[in-house]
Amino acid sequence: MPYGSGLSAQVMAAQETTWATPVTVTRAYEFLGETMIFDPTWLASQGLKAGQAVERASRVTQSRFNVAGDLTMEHTDQGGMGLLWKHALGSAITTPTLVATTAYKQIHVPGPRTGFGLTVQIGRPQTDGTVRAHTFNGCKCLGFEFSCSDNQVAQLKLTLNGQNESTATGLAAATYTAGAGVFSFADAANFKIGGTATTSAGETTIASGVAVTTVATGVTITGTIPAADSRYGLGNAGLKKEQIENGIQTYTIALAGEYTQRTEFYDLLKSGAATPLQLDFSHGDAGSANPYLLSFIFPAVKVKEGGPQVSGADLVDQSITLQAYDDGTTNPVMQVKLVSKDSVLAP
Repeated sequence: MPYGSGLSAQVMAAQETTWATPVTVTRAYEFLGETMIFDPTWLASQGLKAGQAVERASRVTQSRFNVAGDLTMEHTDQGGMGLLWKHALGSAITTPTLVATTAYKQIHVPGPRTGFGLTVQIGRPQTDGTVRAHTFNGCKCLGFEFSCSDNQVAQLKLTLNGQNESTATGLAAATYTAGAGVFSFADAANFKIGGTATTSAGETTIASGVAVTTVATGVTITGTIPAADSRYGLGNAGLKKEQIENGIQTYTIALAGEYTQRTEFYDLLKSGAATPLQLDFSHGDAGSANPYLLSFIFPAVKVKEGGPQVSGADLVDQSITLQAYDDGTTNPVMQVKLVSKDSVLAP
């Protein structure tokens, strides 16, 4: 008998072959919370009728349908995170590359999201223990936030926008990847700035970067993807057309920390110069001494904010905001590299 609370909740997802055409969800994710909602637009007649002071139920209808919300989860070291990064960035990868024995790598970089869609099913338990399936189709990722702070587990939040919801689809059986772990603040062993970024065979690396000395107590990486998400037309019965990107994307990195070394970030703010940045989380062994890896590379970032301020006798804080830019070469604006035991995007 399931629990009549969030203890029996579940989230599952699958990539759609055709945008907004629902598919059977196959990948279950452990999650922290969700805010997905079915959000119809209500249309009410405003015609005046003698003696009628209240809107009539017969003239109130739903005219448009929309789905929106966030999914928040801890970032695991295997078990389908590649599918989420693919949709977060619009990457073109279809199959991970074998590194050695059981270790596979995935390279995700920003790309067009046309045709991308997820079917997402959320199992929401009623208090009587019945888990009700809420299935959302045509879900496109229009934003993401990766965050990790001192003494915390890394988290990934996806902001989704979809076409419609079904409550008639049955609840899928959730199965999870055995042995999956999570990345934490302690796994952030490689944090570098500077050097030279190059891309070869579809993978970006940074040579000659130096370890960051600033004591950073937290990092938040955010992507914002503007899109036309209200494309309603005649003959669509209130259902929107595919969300199409229609603005400049932004990728930012926010660091919370101490004022450790002026020349490291503040001088970059003063000069306005661009520099590469790399942050890697790693632990364990995915196969043949290849650690589980979550790596972020930004070939060209500029410090937009970073002024230290004295607020008392304690250590001086320095909140740093960087923005990633196209460096004018074949390097992507951002790269996410995963190494895990996942031989497919969503095992």
